[in-house]
Amino acid sequence: MNRLSLVAIGLVVMAGGAFAEESYKPAVKVKRVLQTTTTTSGDPIRYPTVSDPEVQTLIVEIPPGAETGWHTHPVPAYAYILAGTIEVDSEGGGKRIFKAGDSFAEMVDHRHNGRVVGDETVKILMIVTGQKGVAFSERTQAPD
Repeated sequence: MNRLSLVAIGLVVMAGGAFAEESYKPAVKVKRVLQTTTTTSGDPIRYPTVSDPEVQTLIVEIPPGAETGWHTHPVPAYAYILAGTIEVDSEGGGKRIFKAGDSFAEMVDHRHNGRVVGDETVKILMIVTGQKGVAFSERTQAPD
């Protein structure tokens, strides 16, 4: 295969991926809020291999002045901040701030704690891909 053929194939593949949303009718609007290959800890996205898979969609609300407490997620979860601002402190000292409109893939098996910043309740839309009967979050001790 010559170089021009490879370039043409590459352009067709890229165009197909770039216009995936166009499979809907023109009146349908699609806004991508997250596209990533890593979690917030930098680990690659991994799908769980479980015997009884389950997807959960949750709204998590954290009032002003509150925090989640140190915890881990044993399975993949994806978050979209609907309202408020949260600072997430992760084991090892890393801190990140997420505000309304931000989206991210949660850390898996890394201790972290979320704390509300400001006077607005944080509301998070969370989608969890896990196993039926298994908690999506586990309380842990704070790191030393």
